[in-house]
Amino acid sequence: MSAPGTPGGAGAAAGVGTVAVVGTGVVGVGWTALFLARGLHVRAFDPAPGAEDRLRADLAALGPFPGHDGPLPVANLVFAGSAADAAGPAGFVQENGPEREDLKHTLLAELDSAAAPGVVLASSSSGLLPTTIARGAARHPERVLVGHPFNPPQVIPLVEVVPGERTAESAVEAALAFYTALGKRPVRLRAEVPGHLANRLQAALWQEAYSLVERGVATVADVDAAISHGPGLRWAVLGPFANQHLSGGPGGLAHILEHLGPPTERWWRDLGQVTLTPELAATLVDGVRDELGDLDGSALAARRDSVLAALLEAKSRTELP
Repeated sequence: MSAPGTPGGAGAAAGVGTVAVVGTGVVGVGWTALFLARGLHVRAFDPAPGAEDRLRADLAALGPFPGHDGPLPVANLVFAGSAADAAGPAGFVQENGPEREDLKHTLLAELDSAAAPGVVLASSSSGLLPTTIARGAARHPERVLVGHPFNPPQVIPLVEVVPGERTAESAVEAALAFYTALGKRPVRLRAEVPGHLANRLQAALWQEAYSLVERGVATVADVDAAISHGPGLRWAVLGPFANQHLSGGPGGLAHILEHLGPPTERWWRDLGQVTLTPELAATLVDGVRDELGDLDGSALAARRDSVLAALLEAKSRTELP
């Protein structure tokens, strides 16, 4: 797909020089920071009152992130008067609206009418199916797909690229090339499923974590410690299959499946099924409060992101799959 909107003197990613960021909440702020840091021009829009002031304040408050240290080039940021105004001159559109089908359809209709035909409309939706989202784009549903980042987008490399039933292969290839040029690690899904890939994997872990707390097997702090000081350390370097393979010694994954497969199947059958009752929700919230105490959430997130940046830097210097 062609990518108009490359202003003179701007940086470019896979031929794109101007990006529309529609929706400037937490995810939109992260995308905007990343695009600016990579030398792109950004046309942002959000209908909420005071959205421009909040966006600029949030950008100013961001600390360093991988590939960028210092003030962001906010001179390359324009806050548009509408979603259509943001999308019209853009070579790529990153939509970050609320997770509601009706709002997505209204927003996609406006973007589809304004953006040039060759421009990808990528939704940051964390769970809605791209086929569903594309129903709002009557003119060109073939350029609609999900480009779901992992939060915060300016730090975490993963982007899930999910085509819908009518998405053109050229749109998928354009999105993969664009995100890769930004330094992201896009993963293409071969089928649509609610929640895409990473959120479904997280949901499986949360299900058992919530169940263990509900059954009194462990506290919230115990669960967090078990992951962050245990398998989570390895998962940050290699994925679950590669790590399992390494656990098998010379026999690799085949050895693990032969010897630990049967007990693992028994564990699967014993995993808890939970319902988020008000009582369980209160237990989880109280558990996090007890675990973190008076720690400021923003300060803790900044510390986390600093460690993530160091980890990503180390990974960039190490040959890994």
